[in-house]
Amino acid sequence: MRIGVLMGGRSLERDISLRSGRRVSRALQELGHDVVDFDVDESLVPNLKKARLDLVYIALHGKFGEDGTVQELLEILGIPYTGPGVFSSAMGFNKALSKEVFIRNGIPTPPFFVLSEATFEEMGALAALSTAGEKLGYPLVVKPVAQGSALGIRVVEKEADLPEAVRSALHYDDRILLEKFVSGTEVAVSILGNDELEVLPIVEVVPRGGFFDFESRYTLGATDYYCPARLPDETARRATEVALKAHRCLECQNLSRVDMIVDEEGVPMVLELNISPGMTESSLLPMAAEAAGISFTRLVERLVELAMEKYA
Repeated sequence: MRIGVLMGGRSLERDISLRSGRRVSRALQELGHDVVDFDVDESLVPNLKKARLDLVYIALHGKFGEDGTVQELLEILGIPYTGPGVFSSAMGFNKALSKEVFIRNGIPTPPFFVLSEATFEEMGALAALSTAGEKLGYPLVVKPVAQGSALGIRVVEKEADLPEAVRSALHYDDRILLEKFVSGTEVAVSILGNDELEVLPIVEVVPRGGFFDFESRYTLGATDYYCPARLPDETARRATEVALKAHRCLECQNLSRVDMIVDEEGVPMVLELNISPGMTESSLLPMAAEAAGISFTRLVERLVELAMEKYA
């Protein structure tokens, strides 16, 4: 097949996307496909039209790659693509909307509040921060509503540090999430499939710095990983059930990675659902696949097969 690989772009995750895309491109070439690499810019649509592709592999991360934007564009052009569709992408990338869906479907997620830049500028929301902090309790987490790779996320230990954390998060998005901090074991559950779903071994994440931020994700040696996760069998079963429910609630196809915290009582709390997981050497989806006996090349091949199956 003639497959285009979309990577790079102008999001804050450009460098990670390039690493993912180049690795995917090499795997597709090893599988014998005719591969065209696209570093996404304003010439993308004309170039896609000229390329006469059978499929697009989306290796973009962050805004415009995971939020339904490029998916909608490919729908218009009539080009099949890997990963979930427009609705799933838009919902998954927006942490506030996805958490509302989770709550309405009985999926555990940490309590939260959402504030926009406009509420601070037009409504004096700064005066409500202390009340929000009191209701959630400290420590709490401040994060952009629509951003990936833990960009802009801070753990706030006391009220005095909250305004600065909010200002920092607003540099990444015009809406922020204030979320209750949950102590426990951080895990990621990756799911493959369309109608029939396969859950890969759970990955446990133990950042040496105490928090799984951008540096911990992509700096060699900054995080320890255990796959399968060191969870009791019953807890692992519950985490799998919760991940599958989240995947289905957002109507995902092909794949998803559900990130969660298993709290001290063994309850899996969903933090977010990722529709375009990283494919670098340190990324969690390839790690889970390897633990299941699936090589990286076979994983890429499987994602291509699932995409074509979706459009059959």
